[in-house]
Amino acid sequence: METLEMSSLCAEFCEGHEGFICSVFEVSNEKGEFSSIESNEFVPSMAFREREEEFEIILVPYSEKESSSSHHDKKGILCTRSSDENYLKLWGKERFQNSYGNYNIDTIWNWKEDSGLKPCAPYLRHCVLAAEKMGKECFDSFLDETYLVDRHTTIRQYLKENPSVMETLPPPELAERYGG
Repeated sequence: METLEMSSLCAEFCEGHEGFICSVFEVSNEKGEFSSIESNEFVPSMAFREREEEFEIILVPYSEKESSSSHHDKKGILCTRSSDENYLKLWGKERFQNSYGNYNIDTIWNWKEDSGLKPCAPYLRHCVLAAEKMGKECFDSFLDETYLVDRHTTIRQYLKENPSVMETLPPPELAERYGG
């Protein structure tokens, strides 16, 4: 908590920006994480909502890079920026207190640009390794189009100033999930 290295990442709308390059992958519905993904409807299961509790989970259009089509002909889910108000509405004050307040965290989404909030090193390492596996274009997009809460520092700049991030291994219980 002292270092404020606890941020994850999400997508958020940026006026005038066409989009970003990312990996798209199928997730097994073996555990019933998705109740419905049909046409314009998307209903995440409670299990999925609980796993991604702080985000707004939306259905978004996307195009594959290799596709000859220039329109967004497919749909996928994306974890996006939400608000403390939405969290409280969905999960309640008691859950917020237990998950955040008990650790002296009084907000999820209202961090100021000058707050000093930084990415959680093992999670950032995982995201960097995953983006790198997708090839140079995806990797560069991630490094140069993903910003810290200050809205100025790119991931590339942050890693240059904090190279130890890439040496920070996840705890054993997350080693497989955060292995990149």
